Amino acid sequence: MKILTAAQLREADAFTIEREKLGPGELMERAATAFVNWYTAHFTSEKETLIFCGPGNNGGDGLAIARLLHQQQYPVRVFLPETGSSFSADFSLNLERLPPEIPVQRYESLSGLPHFEKEKSRFIDALFGTGLNRPLTGLYAETIAFLNASGIEIIAVDVPSGLFTDSPSPEDAPIIQATYTVSFEMPKLAFLLPKTGEFAGDWQTVPIGLNQEFIHAERTPYHFTTEEAVSKIFRSRPKFSHKGTFGHALLMAGSYGKMGAAVLTAQACLRSGVGLLSVAIPECGYQILQISAPEAMVLPDPSESHLTEFPADLQKYSAIGIGPGIGQQRETRQLLSGLLDHAEAKLILDADALNLLAADKKLLNKLPPETILTPHPKEFERLAGSATDDFQRLELLREFCERYRCYVVLKGAYSCIGTPSGNFYFNSTGNPGMATGGSGDALTGIITALRAQHYPPEEACILGVYLHGLAGDLAKAEKGETALIAGDIIAYLGKAFQRIGERATEG
Repeated sequence: MKILTAAQLREADAFTIEREKLGPGELMERAATAFVNWYTAHFTSEKETLIFCGPGNNGGDGLAIARLLHQQQYPVRVFLPETGSSFSADFSLNLERLPPEIPVQRYESLSGLPHFEKEKSRFIDALFGTGLNRPLTGLYAETIAFLNASGIEIIAVDVPSGLFTDSPSPEDAPIIQATYTVSFEMPKLAFLLPKTGEFAGDWQTVPIGLNQEFIHAERTPYHFTTEEAVSKIFRSRPKFSHKGTFGHALLMAGSYGKMGAAVLTAQACLRSGVGLLSVAIPECGYQILQISAPEAMVLPDPSESHLTEFPADLQKYSAIGIGPGIGQQRETRQLLSGLLDHAEAKLILDADALNLLAADKKLLNKLPPETILTPHPKEFERLAGSATDDFQRLELLREFCERYRCYVVLKGAYSCIGTPSGNFYFNSTGNPGMATGGSGDALTGIITALRAQHYPPEEACILGVYLHGLAGDLAKAEKGETALIAGDIIAYLGKAFQRIGERATEG
């Protein structure tokens, strides 16, 4: 799914209206109908719906929503801040269409508002939409502060009022803290970034019939990964295949006290379809790996405590993953440097391998093209420098991937995959229960297995991150978020692959 800017969405609106010869307010009616369908599916009419409308098209949406909810016997009241702002044409049209039975209160100060009871009320925020380009002030800012402090749940129409969708919002800008956001057609970029995404709450998208021809032709670097897209990447296994068909992966992981990282990475790799797996570990982990991952071939290092050598016959491996739990000893750094010089296989670097790169950034210039790096935000900061905001971090990610011709999986909520071409792919699966030790090791194993099976790097990242999150979601359904551990993610990988495979077959 493409993620378009506010300007592109306005163009999509105009194109749809012109191409389909829509009359005044018809596209807004579609949007309001889509919102109301979602709203009535989630909420009963027991509470009164209180809709705050601004003077523009977002306010027009709110007025149309009030009318449609009233038709379904929902108790509704409308509130209009009086600031002297001129009304948009669609706002005025929907104000005229509003039945006289719906109370409309105009107010010039918060003292003009009645008391709202939390147990009996629900707010809809339709003050301002995607067109906002400066912080709100005056009565609008006061209204936002009032709604946020009320303790009453807030459902935002398309975007929380005050939130910039394509650029960082000022630190002290008044922004609606939505409980839910119902976004039209597609998510906004701001929903997917840590600081701005918090304002959207639990967001959903609803289709409003924007012209798909226009959307398909529009260029954007930002994409949101859906199950439909992933199912098109997934490959079924041929009937006459054998273990050699699915590649031979090498994992280099673990050190004294951190052998769990090697175990989790190996188990995830095995569960992700690799044909053969070898695991290079320090001598202290030999028995641990033989017992915990008997399907893997174990290559013990001469050192008891940490990795100092890589296997001599690197050419036989189709993908190499290195980093989980390896530590940052001098000999291990030398190993990594030599591996970057000699490895012809596809590389996946995580954890301590990334820390070693950050400690000696000359190593970055040795990265073979199409190397995959899987940092969390702090690891990425050590590699690429600090950012003032999430939008600048995306720019640093773009520059880093382009400079080193690599792919970066920036882990977190909606993990973002950066590519050398400048495209970004935000992931749609996963949950906070996955914020636990070992979760990243499992991801490294998954992506390494996919690369060993000759998935192109972009597809391996997109599919691997999606499956990792989906397995976490399936585990959450059984275990809950708090009790979820990395081993649960690995245990549910089979069901995750099965679900994607069934979707691919249906498609």
